[in-house]
Parts: sequence; structure tokens; C-alpha cells
Amino acid sequence: MRQQEPSDANVLRTPVKVEDLHFYHKADAIYQLTYLFCQRFLPPYGDRTVDQMVQAARSGKQNIVEGIEAGRTSSETELRLLNVARSSLQELREDYEDYLKTRGLTLWTKDHTRYHAMLQYCRTHNSGDEYLPYANRWDAEAYSNALLTLCHMTDRMLSSYLEHLEKRFVHEGGIKERMYAVRTGYRQAQDQQLVKLQKERDRLQAEVTRLQAEVTAGHKEIAHLRSQIEHLEHSDER
Repeated sequence: MRQQEPSDANVLRTPVKVEDLHFYHKADAIYQLTYLFCQRFLPPYGDRTVDQMVQAARSGKQNIVEGIEAGRTSSETELRLLNVARSSLQELREDYEDYLKTRGLTLWTKDHTRYHAMLQYCRTHNSGDEYLPYANRWDAEAYSNALLTLCHMTDRMLSSYLEHLEKRFVHEGGIKERMYAVRTGYRQAQDQQLVKLQKERDRLQAEVTRLQAEVTAGHKEIAHLRSQIEHLEHSDER
């Protein structure tokens, strides 16, 4: 009988497609828009803010990609990288807020006439392609507020996803725990199969003993019949 091998599917998590995650698309939009923002509104040379903002935006996107990919084998790495993504986007958010403050521009709140329209658009649009047509039309204030809104939303979405991952980690453990559980289950299945085979062996041994007893009894019966036949033959000769 072929023994069942432990399945990798029970150890490795079902892969999540990063393309299916809205916060990834928002992070990608943030990166594309930040790159264009720096080209439009910041000096091309001599300002370290450009590199810092672009790198923070890229880190937010890339750590989401790497974290989701790592999640198949390591919950700890996934959590760590997604938290790095959050930190990068929070750093970027500070840069946009500083840009508004240092240039005397307005941080839009719910009382601003354009706030709710911007908020609704950011809620219902994720892809960078949906924002790029505005990239050359927004002024610096509108651009910064739109990116701040996207950063806030992406941060909240990442936070909710991290809470989900943390709960799953508590319930399922990491790969070491899953490997232990799978290996333990495999050994238990082997033990159960061994017990089943031992019972079958005992049953067959009992059956062999019974058949041997029947054969012995049959031999005795044959010997008895032969004795009777011989007795009858002697009787006939007389």
C-alpha cells in the first residue's frame, strides 16, 4: 500500500495575488504621482527631499509586493514588510504636509469646498491610470492634498489588513507551527495505519490458526475413515 506523503499545500499558504489588493494599487498610484509631483514642483537638483519622497513612495509599494510574496512561507516577514510599507507611506505623508506648511498652502479639511469631492474620488479609484490625467492639471495645493488623502486611505487599508494577518497568525501560527502540525498529522496517520495493519495481521493470524485447526481435524477425520474402511475390508475377507 502506498503511503500518503505530507502535502506542501498544508504548509505553504494559498498565495495572495498582490494585483487583487486595492491598497497595492493605491500605493502604486502614490508612487507614480509622487514621481511626477517631484518633477513638477521640486527643483531637479540640490534638494534631498526629491530623493526622500520618491524613495519613500517606492518603498511603500515595493514592501507591499515583497511582503505579500513572503506571506506564503513566513507570516513574520509578511507582517514586518507590510509595517515597513506603512512607515514609508507615513514618512511620505509628512513630506506632503511639510510642503504645504512651508509654502503657506492650505491643508484641506472637511470644511473645504473641494474636500468631499476629492475624498469620494480617492475612495472609488485605485489605479494610477485614473489619477495620471490630473497630474498635469492640479496645482501644488490640490496635488499635495490628493496625495495626502491617498496616503491616509492606503495606511488605513494596510492597518486593517495587518490586523487580519495578526489574527490569522495567532490562530494558525507561522510556517514552523504549520510544518509541525502537518508533520504531526502525518505521523498520526502513520500510527493509525500501523494500528489498522496490526489488527489486520492479528485477524489473519487467527484465521490461519482456525484453518490449521480445521486441516488437523480434517486429517483426523480422514484417518478415522480410512480405519473404518480397512475394518470393513477385513470383515468382508472373512
